[in-house]
Amino acid sequence: MKLVTLTGEPWGDYGLIDSGHGRKLERYGAYRFIRPEPQAMWAPAAAEWDAHAEFVPGSDEDGGGRWEYLKPTPREGWPLAWREVRFTAQTTPFRHLGFFPDMAPVWDWMRGRIDGMDSPECMNLFGYTGVGSLALAAAGAKVTHVDASKKSVMEGKANAQLSGMADKPIRWMIDDAMKFTAREVRRGRRYDGIILDPPKWGRGPNGEVWKLEEGLPSLIDDVAKLLDANSRFLFLTVYAVRMSALAIGELVRQAMADKGGTVEAGELTVREEARGLELPTAIFARWSR
Repeated sequence: MKLVTLTGEPWGDYGLIDSGHGRKLERYGAYRFIRPEPQAMWAPAAAEWDAHAEFVPGSDEDGGGRWEYLKPTPREGWPLAWREVRFTAQTTPFRHLGFFPDMAPVWDWMRGRIDGMDSPECMNLFGYTGVGSLALAAAGAKVTHVDASKKSVMEGKANAQLSGMADKPIRWMIDDAMKFTAREVRRGRRYDGIILDPPKWGRGPNGEVWKLEEGLPSLIDDVAKLLDANSRFLFLTVYAVRMSALAIGELVRQAMADKGGTVEAGELTVREEARGLELPTAIFARWSR
């Protein structure tokens, strides 16, 4: 299996300024933030960082913590853009800022897979605030966006409005990803492309418990049933878990074995502006044809 790296480059509204000593300094529009980053084991380029806020983690390795505000920061959020997509960034209790900037090369890759297709249909599982869904919709896709969080789906709809895409053919579904996917299989549905970004742990809208290591194999099996020999892509990302890119690559390879195409696995990284270093952020596996 070919191991590859997908590297996110800086753009106008986002950049990884510096990293090191277990932290990273990023710019989100006009604001700068410091967040924990265990992968940044090296020394930073600058001895001191100037930021608007820093996320101070709790003692629990699985989460917790708080934002420490060092300069005035709009708590209600501020608008950013990636290509045609506009969205709101804001500090969240989960240390994120409303989107995952390292996914930018993935959004480009997916759009390339469906380029030239007539009304391709795609699904975004665990779609969060919808930036990936809007990236696909802007490229002409009909999108089914699925997330168990009503708040995230509402933020996705608000981002669609902000982007001038409220009339795009996007189904906004508040649902448990495994249950929704299983129902789509029973309905005989198919998609031209599917992206999924499952969390390490989570709960569905009706209290369903999700554990990545337990649920991922059966979820990928159902996802594969929604793709056929005419489909274009499947993209799986995994964050914050002790798992190998080769392991999830083999999982996807076996699930898609009867459909031809190519399976690759590797790491997502973000390029640091200070020195050009590549900071690894997640592992991925993808199938395409």
